Amino acid sequence: MATPEEAKLQQFLQWLEVNRAELRGCRIKYSHSSKGFGIFSSNHTSDGIPLVVPLDLAITPMRVLQDPLLGPECRAMFEEGEVDDRLLITLFLTVEHLRENSSWKPYFDMLPTTFGNPLWFSDDEVLELKGTTLYRATQLQRKTLQSLFDEKVKRLAEKLLTLDGRPKRDVRFEDFLWANSIFWSRALNIPFPRCYVFPTNSEVEDSDISSKIVNSGTLTNDCGSLSNGESAKVAEHDALQDKVASAASISQGEIVWVEGLVPGIDFCNHDFKAAATWEVDGTGATTGVPFSMYLLSAGENPSQIEKEISISYGDKGNEELLYLYGFVMNDNPDDYLMVHYPVEAIQNIEFSESKAQLLEAQKAELRCLLPRSLLNRGFFPPSDASGEDKDKCISSQVCNYSWSGQRKMPSYLHKLVFPADFLNALRTVAMKENELYRVSSLLEELVGSGGERQPTDTEVQAAIWEACGDSGALQLLVDLLNMKMLDLEEGSGTEENDTELLEKACIEEIPEDCRESKTNGGIQNHFLSRNRWSSIIYRRGQKQLTRLFLKEAEHALQLALTEEI
Repeated sequence: MATPEEAKLQQFLQWLEVNRAELRGCRIKYSHSSKGFGIFSSNHTSDGIPLVVPLDLAITPMRVLQDPLLGPECRAMFEEGEVDDRLLITLFLTVEHLRENSSWKPYFDMLPTTFGNPLWFSDDEVLELKGTTLYRATQLQRKTLQSLFDEKVKRLAEKLLTLDGRPKRDVRFEDFLWANSIFWSRALNIPFPRCYVFPTNSEVEDSDISSKIVNSGTLTNDCGSLSNGESAKVAEHDALQDKVASAASISQGEIVWVEGLVPGIDFCNHDFKAAATWEVDGTGATTGVPFSMYLLSAGENPSQIEKEISISYGDKGNEELLYLYGFVMNDNPDDYLMVHYPVEAIQNIEFSESKAQLLEAQKAELRCLLPRSLLNRGFFPPSDASGEDKDKCISSQVCNYSWSGQRKMPSYLHKLVFPADFLNALRTVAMKENELYRVSSLLEELVGSGGERQPTDTEVQAAIWEACGDSGALQLLVDLLNMKMLDLEEGSGTEENDTELLEKACIEEIPEDCRESKTNGGIQNHFLSRNRWSSIIYRRGQKQLTRLFLKEAEHALQLALTEEI
């Protein structure tokens, strides 16, 4: 007799077949406790296409508005500005998941009910993130989502549920949290053919709504494309916004990008060495199925049976992977460190008003992302860095605008790994009184005492570099990195402490109150929840990157002080 899970899988496979999805060389099965279900190769396909899903099956804003039951009311909510495209999908997921007779039930029954992202952590597990960017991001996001649910989502969801009769129970915050996590962990930025979104025979009203959807949201920086197959989900909190900051959908030639979920395709798990990409077939020339999304095998041995077919979610560090998808990768080569100067601290520094004006004039960046890969061409490159990386320099770092000739180009510039925009901002914040007067004098000389014109942001940066050099900015950067390390180590100890915890840990998928420590060969093993393990992996990586970039900053500071004497 089939287990409940096997029965759900069979119903889902039948549902896919009814909706014209084709499993040509793969099957869906349980992968791992940390991954859930995955897609595995089942037999060789000559064209390397193991799965095809019609775009009609994608859950997009347009699909929600076309729903026979909920569509008219959702359309009114969208037109009145109560929901945007993302909230529209999340609201739809919340409601449909609660409807017992939903046509999407076979798909929803296959989706996870809990997640490994920090929004689902216990209070004790969240404390493992203390000192990291994700700690405050998680607290703010929980508060934001709770307020959104209380003030809007609960009312709208219950209004939609009454269209299907009297709901069996009230809508709970957990229902909305589930839908929010499903969207952010599984949705893709899909390159729809323009004629699919704007059919020539569509009604004017439908065309207007589609235009609003296409222009209403936010465009991801690293959206999945026709050929790269990467997921395009992004974090909403300001602390992660520069890395994953989004904007909805754009039209590009004959392609219109729209966010949505594609049942079947979304069971592909992430791997650095992806075995497949996803692509869109608008004409049917590749798959025989017009307006479809398909998997395309990318591995060297696509015929290997029972191998999991993975895709790449993009070059994402553990901060993004944990925040969006609920997992981390040990020794993640795409890890990055976020460093920022608190905006609120500017009002407490000397000459704060003048410096704030200079920061605004140069469109200064008060925070930056430092990818691990930058270290490959720094002063202390890792032993595995390629020669090409080690010799590469950043042309944007070169300050070719010393009009007096008094400020010489630093000899270490080609080894400086820190972004020029961020260093420009730090120069401004760290500026001394005499340097501030020097900047004013240089700018006055440039634009005239009567202020005939406004200096450009590049000219302001040039004057600041001429007056200040690098030492003040680098000293401030060293201070910021030291403060970041203190925050990271407070409560959890050093990088070595985290390594020791991980070496002794056993990951158990059992409730915390049922865990005990066990001794194995004289070594006491400590059971960790997967959430705690993920948190320790993430924060250890942050400590490691902070240590490495601090070493780079300290060395650059010493060189700057020597050359500025």
